[in-house]
Amino acid sequence: MDFFPIFMRIRDRSCLVVGGGVVAARKIDLLRKAGGRVTVVSPELCLELTALQSRGEIEHVERGFREDDIHGRVLVVAATDDQEVNRRVSQCGQQHGIAVNVVDQPDLCSFITPAMVDRSPLQIAISTGGTSPVLARLLRARIESLVPASYGRLATLVEGFRERAKRCIPNTELRRRFWERVLEGPVMELFLSGRERAAGETLDKALDAGVDARDTGGEVFLVGAGPGDPDLLTFRALRLMQRADVVVYDNLVSPAILELVRRDAERIYAGKKRNHHTLPQGDINDLLIRLAQEGKRVLRLKGGDPFIFGRGGEEVDRLMQHGIPFQLVPGITAAAGCASFAGIPLTHRDHAQALVFATGHLQDGTIDLNWDMLAQPHQTVVFYMGLSGLPIICREMAAHGLPASTPAALVEQGTTQNQRVLVGTLETLPDIVKGEEVQPPTLIIVGSVVALQQRLQWFRPDAPPTRGSLFASCTTPETRGATGTAEQAG
Repeated sequence: MDFFPIFMRIRDRSCLVVGGGVVAARKIDLLRKAGGRVTVVSPELCLELTALQSRGEIEHVERGFREDDIHGRVLVVAATDDQEVNRRVSQCGQQHGIAVNVVDQPDLCSFITPAMVDRSPLQIAISTGGTSPVLARLLRARIESLVPASYGRLATLVEGFRERAKRCIPNTELRRRFWERVLEGPVMELFLSGRERAAGETLDKALDAGVDARDTGGEVFLVGAGPGDPDLLTFRALRLMQRADVVVYDNLVSPAILELVRRDAERIYAGKKRNHHTLPQGDINDLLIRLAQEGKRVLRLKGGDPFIFGRGGEEVDRLMQHGIPFQLVPGITAAAGCASFAGIPLTHRDHAQALVFATGHLQDGTIDLNWDMLAQPHQTVVFYMGLSGLPIICREMAAHGLPASTPAALVEQGTTQNQRVLVGTLETLPDIVKGEEVQPPTLIIVGSVVALQQRLQWFRPDAPPTRGSLFASCTTPETRGATGTAEQAG
């Protein structure tokens, strides 16, 4: 993070704005909405600020900036058209440890003003660190459409019950679960439908009832994290990722997806690199059971889909043996996700009428597969975890009947910005890969459908958008005509 996200209380505290034009007026409006006492230092004021000054709503010091103007201020904003003055304000503020903002000059700022969605007391701030105010504004417009105005009133309702909830449910963890349950259930539905009084009565009854069994027991969420791109997660996966107390995750789960897990959840790395398992599978099974028996909600986060080479079946079996409640959330398996992003259709009427998934190595470390079944014409074979065994895979597929000229591809870190697709044949692919520094996760695709890749490839992380590209236009109904306060470096 380039900036630490923070909300500052400035009610009845002194704030300084240097500059008296329309840009300064926009900043002063925000400061006054937050209850700040604003002093403006400027030789002159625009009409809007003159009106505020005449009503006694701001204090005006009619001159240029002096260093002692910042004394006693909680924050300072520089909004002049004189770059030297703005620089002096920034230097003075930062030398005295006072938060300072210079409009549209992020390099001079110790804080920036985000784009905001205001549902007071609920507030949502969006920032790009000053790098793209337009992007922040577009995101703000999208969020505005998703967050009903009634959410602010709901936050106020909940605030009125917080102290009582602390008395009724002293345990912090159980209290958090209580709030999650009631706010995801009838209280939320009643409030959003306009029946606010009924929502309050329902919340009142829920507090009288106190903790129920749903708030005390442990549970395991086996969630497929997909092939790497966070946008490919399901809504259900995202919801459970935010509810978990502890997450047990594998090497194939990307850092971008881990960022979406609840911030205060405990994280346990289970490894699962080839020939190097931080935790053996048996120990992972025991860990899930122990954590759930302690009353925790455990997120078992797996790359791809839990039931496709993810050992989810083994884990579910053990959980059922011990009577542990669980939820299973499918994920986009690597074959579907990586092939799509590589531009390789796994089936095609002219090329493949069957699709086979195979593992690139067995539990004993060998690659002793049913090669006669795999090396069939008119089908696509996808090998998971086959990087180290690539030469053997290509040799055996050719030895058991497929022509050595059969197209084959290796997809490296598919669906991510680091994706690479190496294309060859059963004969040439091992040598092609040998000359590259390939990093797992990888996927191997064998079949004539691979020949379509050059024509159908669409996802090029390093290429600029072109006419007809999926990313050629950013204009959508949501962005056309979107308005609102944009994030500014000032």
